[in-house]
Order: sequence, then C-alpha cells, then structure tokens
Amino acid sequence: MRNDNPNIIALLLAGGNGLRLQSARPKQFIEAEGESILLHTMKNFELHPQISEIWVVCNPEWNSYVAKQVALGHITKFHRCVASGETAHNSLINGIYALADAGTTGDTIVVVHESVRPFVSQRIISSNILTCKEYGNAVTALYSHESYAQTKNGTTTQGYIPREQLIRAQTPITFRMNSLLGIIQKAKLQGIQASQSLFTLANEVEYGPLHLVEGSMLNFKITLPMDVEVYKRLRDINYN
Repeated sequence: MRNDNPNIIALLLAGGNGLRLQSARPKQFIEAEGESILLHTMKNFELHPQISEIWVVCNPEWNSYVAKQVALGHITKFHRCVASGETAHNSLINGIYALADAGTTGDTIVVVHESVRPFVSQRIISSNILTCKEYGNAVTALYSHESYAQTKNGTTTQGYIPREQLIRAQTPITFRMNSLLGIIQKAKLQGIQASQSLFTLANEVEYGPLHLVEGSMLNFKITLPMDVEVYKRLRDINYN
C-alpha cells in the first residue's frame, strides 16, 4: 500500500571539482558575500515545508566547510555529508547507498538536485514532489523556444530537429527510494559505470515512463565563468 505522506529527502550533489570553471575551488563552494552557491541551494530546500532532511554529497575534505555554511545559513534540515566518488555517477550511487544504509524506507521520496542550480524555485520543488507522489517519478525539463540545427561537420547545417521533439533535462529529478535502488541495481547488472546524470541513467536502464515537470531558465547550471557572473548579479533577487 502506497504511503501518500512519505518522508521527503533532498539529496544535493556537490562532488564536482569545477575543472571547466578553472576556479581555485569547486564551483559549488564559490562565495558571494560569504555565502556559497551550495548554501544558496540549501536555503531553497530549507524553505520548502515538505522537505524533512537535506543530505549533501561532497568530497570529505569539504565537510567542515559545509558544516560552517550550514551554521551560517541556519540550515536546520541538514542531516549529514556523504563522501563523493571519482565521477558524478559514483557520487550519485554513494548518496543513494548512504540513504539505504541509514534505513531510508522504500516509499521515501528523494529529490535529487545538482547543488550548482541555486535558483531552483519552490514551484519546481513542489511540482516534483506532487508528480512523484502521483506517478512515481518526476524529471524537471525545459522546453525550447528556439530552433535546433543538425550538423555533421560543425561548420554547416544538414537539417533540423523540430523543437517540439526536444526538451532540456534539468534537476531536481525525483524518485521513491525503492525505484532509485532498482535503477542502480539494473545499472550494475548491465555494467553501466559512467552515466552523466540520474536522468541519463534512468534512460540507459530503460526505466520509464519518466514524468515531466516544467523547469525554468533561471534554474540554470553554473558551469562556466560567465555563469558565475550571472549568478552573482541575480543572487539577491527572490525568484521563488
């Protein structure tokens, strides 16, 4: 029998090393006025009334820093840090197994989110939870308002793909705990060791259907130096 009022956990992935950003510190720990991008992201989940716990997957070398940021931001829902892996794929699996080892029940809803998307809104979090409760999963996605060209040589176009057929996956991506364990077990049996994200992993093991939640342009992923500048200009505006 399905529990319609399950525990809801936010699993924040903060294990990246920021190589593309070429920063002195991982991008999730870049600060603006003393507050890290990770803390900004945590505040959004702290604010949401349905989130009961916040778990952070990161390099253990940053555990004490995360603790200081938690104290600075008065994040009462923070539960613990989980050691990240060598890749995003390994970090995701470490986070899921840590939840399982802690006795997380199968009907618990786990909202998996990249910590470098600090402008995730309350609407997006709520929609993920509601959709997962109803259908068993939720994938945040952004529809395109632009055209997509096809190219084989990188210099000229060889056709196009109708924009109605393309969406851009974001996070959060949300599943019940038993589904997450099923996905990573199938991946292990199939020898999948390097998925780009939970979204691609679910597709690789042919888990579905995946149910869409409307994302936002503001829910962008900080990846390049320009993204950091955009973040700093936008951070004081409340988009929730």
